[in-house]
Parts: sequence; structure tokens; C-alpha cells
Amino acid sequence: MNSMSVWTRSGGTFDYEKRKVRIIELTEQTQNPEFWNDPDKAQSIMKELNHEKSLVEGWDNLNDLRDSINVYLEFQEMGEDVESDIQTEYTKLEKALDEMELRNMLSGPDDHRDAIVTFNPGAGGTESQDWGEMLYRMHTRWAEKAGFKISVIDYQDGDVAGLKSATIEVQGDNAYGFLKAESGVHRLVRVSPFDSNARRHTSFCSVFVAPLIDDTIEVNINESEVELQRFHSSGAGGQNVNKVETGVRLIWEGELSDGSTQKVVAECQQERSQLQNREKAMVLLKSRIYELEKEIQEAEKAKLEGSKSKNEWGSQIRSYVFDDQRVKDHRTNYETSDVGGVMDGDLDEFIKAYLLQDAEV
Repeated sequence: MNSMSVWTRSGGTFDYEKRKVRIIELTEQTQNPEFWNDPDKAQSIMKELNHEKSLVEGWDNLNDLRDSINVYLEFQEMGEDVESDIQTEYTKLEKALDEMELRNMLSGPDDHRDAIVTFNPGAGGTESQDWGEMLYRMHTRWAEKAGFKISVIDYQDGDVAGLKSATIEVQGDNAYGFLKAESGVHRLVRVSPFDSNARRHTSFCSVFVAPLIDDTIEVNINESEVELQRFHSSGAGGQNVNKVETGVRLIWEGELSDGSTQKVVAECQQERSQLQNREKAMVLLKSRIYELEKEIQEAEKAKLEGSKSKNEWGSQIRSYVFDDQRVKDHRTNYETSDVGGVMDGDLDEFIKAYLLQDAEV
């Protein structure tokens, strides 16, 4: 590996000097005495600054590993037995390169944002609701292992088992960039534990991932078109739970930029007051509308470029066949027999395969 400051790999181009300049620019903004007068803007700048710093530190780590290997190679030329040390450093270098490549692929305008993940089981009653809860656990386990913070926005228990619907907020650097790979319909094939005749069932659950927008993004909707529904919270809320209607459901039905009419629903019951839940639900509503508009733009771009849209909303993206011990992603063709590991949140290889394919298009 050479010491060039611009590195090109399948994940794209990494311009070290450009990022160093950006760090200086952002740091200068933070030193403005009026920097924290606008907390939302300040937090957005700090998030970008930390992101750029982590990438530069990752690059510096690659250079340190390269220098370490060169030193060991010099020792080897002098007759020292350092083969095992060289192999150890090479293994570290390969791992660091893979991590750097993956992070460098997350260069989309919204990749750095927090993510809103919603789970909606399909028809099928208890079996599909149980599948929804399994996917909920799988994704929260992945987020925990990756060091992200998780907040439960809404969780509706299933009639017998599982869940009817759930929404979580995943907070951390590049949360949306990683989790966008999970947006779509997930299909389960298994012998149902709820079927006394032990028959094979197929269940579906949609996972919808949207970036959590802030004041830097405008989503213009007529709030008079938004229907407000109140309900008794069943989750966090202390003494208010099931006593007052603190839970809020917002329903918007309108026309998107492609002329299609969409009905978008957002619920929040995590806060203690109805006002707080309403404010949070409005952010969720706008985030989902923003994601739908993004998908329209990406589909139009793909059409112009003569390529296939990789992740249209509603498309079946992955199958989990428990009997055959197989999980396969239909977009990338990546598959594994480690069903248990996947269901416990081992999704990195699926996400990486998706991002690699995304970078090549």
C-alpha cells in the first residue's frame, strides 16, 4: 500500500486532504461565539465534524499499520524471525481496509443521519406477527452490537404473540446508511409452532427505513390535511399509561411528486405528554414522506440510466428458509446457512454486499 492521499477501491474514492480541509472548516464554525444559538444546526455540524474526523483517523490507522509492516519487513531482511508478526499486522490491515471501504461507501447525502425503522407484518395473523417480532429483535440486536442507541417510538403487541406494528429510532453515525439495506419485504418459510398440524407456513413482514430529518431539510405538507388521532399509550409513559390519551397517530394522504397518492401513518407513544408525542410523530411523518420522495427520484434516475432500481418499496428483498437452514438476499444473491447467527443480528455481510452493489451501479 502506498502513501497516496487519494485512495480508490470498489467502495469509491477517499480524498484525505479534502477531508482534512473540511475538518478545519467545520472546526472554525464551532469556534464562533454564536455557534450554539441554533442548537439543531450546531448538532448537525458537530455530527458531520465527528464523522469526518473518524474517517481521517481510520486513514491514519491504515498508514500506521503500513509503516509497522514495513518495519517488520526490514527486520526480516536482517534475519529476524518475525513472520508471525507480519501476518498479524497484515490481518489487521485487511480488516481495517474492509472497514474503511465500507464506511467510505456511505457517502450519500442522508447516510450520516439517524434512522427510523418500522415493522409491519403482512396478512397471516399470529404467524406473521411472530415473524414481525423476530425481525424487530434481529435488527435491534444488530444495532446494539454496532454500538447504536435505540429508542422505541411505538410498539403494538400482537393478538397472541409477536407484534402488530413497531417503530424504532436508531441513533448513531451512519445509522441510515447501513440500515437502508434492510428496507423491503422479508419472507419467512418454516414449520409454524402455532400450527397443531406442524405444517409449513410462509409469512411476510415489511421493514421500512427512513432517515430522521432535521431542520436542514424541508418537507412541505399542508398540516390541515393531517388527521390527528389520540389513543391510550401502552408503552413508556409512567403513570400516564392507559389512563390518558397521550399516544398520537398522524395520518396524511396526499399526492407525491410522481402523481401517485400515498397514505402515510406515523405513531408515537414514547413521550409523557400528548404534545411531545405529536411533535415527534410529525417528524416521523415528514421523514417517511421524504424517503418516499427519495425513492421516486432514485427510480427516475435508474430509468434514465437504463438500470434497475435496487430497492423499490414493497419488493421482496430476502428469504429466510428455516427448514433448509438458508437465508438469501435476492438483490445481491448473498446467502448463508447460519440462520441462528442472522436472527441474532449478524447482518454485516448482507449489508456490506448491498452497499458494494450499490456503489458499483
